[in-house]
Amino acid sequence: MIQEEDRLAPPQPRFAATDVQRPTHSRPTTAKTMSSTQSYAYGESPPSTSHNNADALSNPFSPPGSTTNFDVVEQQFPETPPTQHIHTMSSDSIVSAPRSGFHSVSTSAADLSRGSYSLYGSRPGTASSRLRESFASPKPRPMTMYNSVQQSPVKFQRERPKSTMLAARGPVEKPWISTRDPYARLAYFLTYGVMLLGVAAGAIRCWISWHDTPVLPGNLCMVMDEDFDSADGIFGENGKFFREVDMSGFGNGEFEMTTSSDNNSYVRNGHLYITPTLTSDAIGADAVVDGHIFNITDCTFNITQGLGYTSSIPQFVNTSAIGMDQAFDADGYYRACSAVSNATSGQIINPVQSARISTKKTASIKYGRVEVVAKIPKGSFWPAIWMLPVDNKYGAWPLSGEIDIMESRGNGIRYPKQGSNYVRGSLNWGPVSFLNRVWQTYGWWTQRRTSYGDDFHTFALEWTEDFIRIYVDTRLHHLLDLRIKESFWNRGDFPRVVQNGSEAVILTNPWSNGSNSAPFDQPFYLIMNVAVGGTNGWFPDGSGDKPWLDGSNTAMGDFWRSKNQWSPTWSDDPEDRSLVV
Repeated sequence: MIQEEDRLAPPQPRFAATDVQRPTHSRPTTAKTMSSTQSYAYGESPPSTSHNNADALSNPFSPPGSTTNFDVVEQQFPETPPTQHIHTMSSDSIVSAPRSGFHSVSTSAADLSRGSYSLYGSRPGTASSRLRESFASPKPRPMTMYNSVQQSPVKFQRERPKSTMLAARGPVEKPWISTRDPYARLAYFLTYGVMLLGVAAGAIRCWISWHDTPVLPGNLCMVMDEDFDSADGIFGENGKFFREVDMSGFGNGEFEMTTSSDNNSYVRNGHLYITPTLTSDAIGADAVVDGHIFNITDCTFNITQGLGYTSSIPQFVNTSAIGMDQAFDADGYYRACSAVSNATSGQIINPVQSARISTKKTASIKYGRVEVVAKIPKGSFWPAIWMLPVDNKYGAWPLSGEIDIMESRGNGIRYPKQGSNYVRGSLNWGPVSFLNRVWQTYGWWTQRRTSYGDDFHTFALEWTEDFIRIYVDTRLHHLLDLRIKESFWNRGDFPRVVQNGSEAVILTNPWSNGSNSAPFDQPFYLIMNVAVGGTNGWFPDGSGDKPWLDGSNTAMGDFWRSKNQWSPTWSDDPEDRSLVV
């Protein structure tokens, strides 16, 4: 509410009083008009001023210089004069009149009477109206932050709401509590009581989590440490990383071939890059789909053959994953090392070239810690950081287990089946290939608004015979936190008899001779790769933008023929479409 509103009005001119009865005894006096900003109180005489106009001194009723035809009739005041009307004058004129016994008092221009004088002849009321306008108050200007400050300060007083809580004045011990309402007092104590209980419960939970969280015991021995500050010693005959060269799809029906080319795996600027490229860039688009035979001269099938790569034939259950002591498998070799394109049958050459590198020949661990700092590729890719057993001690995959530290789909954060803002960790295990219990031991972590391809993240594994923890960046972001308190055979709750086609198979515990952590009680080595597509269900059917079906015999061809659908997700910048470690 704004108080003292009369201060906002502009100053009003003060004039000689009208309709005032003059005292009996009077004497001539000189009345002077004041400027519009001057006023005199009742009983106060205005100061005398001089005028430079000689005519005005000789004729006290001379009009101002701005008027040319102004006749003033001087009237001699009698002893007891009638009521005298003094008309408005220009603010710069001086009017002489007989001195009287009264002084001028302020009034408004509206109270002045109309005269009958005329400035330009006999038009009635014109002169008096114009003279009245000369003394009229100026039009009020709208108040702004400038003129309000220039005229007079305005006090703003905020309305204070009346209190409804306290009825009496005087000191109150707790002014925020009603002295009369018991419900308000109860609400106060309940609010603060619940807050204290929440703080206490949070502190107890933090303590229990800290106390019950297992950590790796003792000191760890470094097995391998590589920061890729140089390309020396990374690849090659005695390199730390072994390039696996294969076209078989690695048991997942993947659409890429892995090569030993520097186009697909290389070290640059202190980083390791695994970069997918198109096969058509090397042999042409027509050769990919028809009439071409593609052989990989440096195929590593004889080294990397294992039941997890090309088949799961029971006769190879007890074989070494190195495969050097096995009889030559011609069919497996041809699947892994060559391909033929035929437009009639719909078979094509693997349309993508990528890389898969491992420490199979150089480093492995049984219990310990693995850390990989990486940035996943952006686009329709399948990047993975994972581990396989050095020897299939318990049999073919998944009998000897698989540890997935990080898997992701690079399809973007809007992909409906968990895109590049999700990373997953899991354990694969089971007594036969079609009874993989991965669904019991997996988890994920997500970022709501950003992709794991936007920046580097630490993907870690902590592994003992008592627990297996997989997390990203911090233990609080664990993808999997598994406590091993019973054997995996009991955990899986497998049936005693399963049907394999038309044959009934009695299941037995393949880990009966191992510990409770079997099959994860043997040495594993590290693998890093970028796959494209696949028919194992990692890219689910019916996801909306998947251009092939997992059960189709021409799934790879369907993928290639839908190039215009997925190729726009591949960046031209290798930095964005690479797994950067």
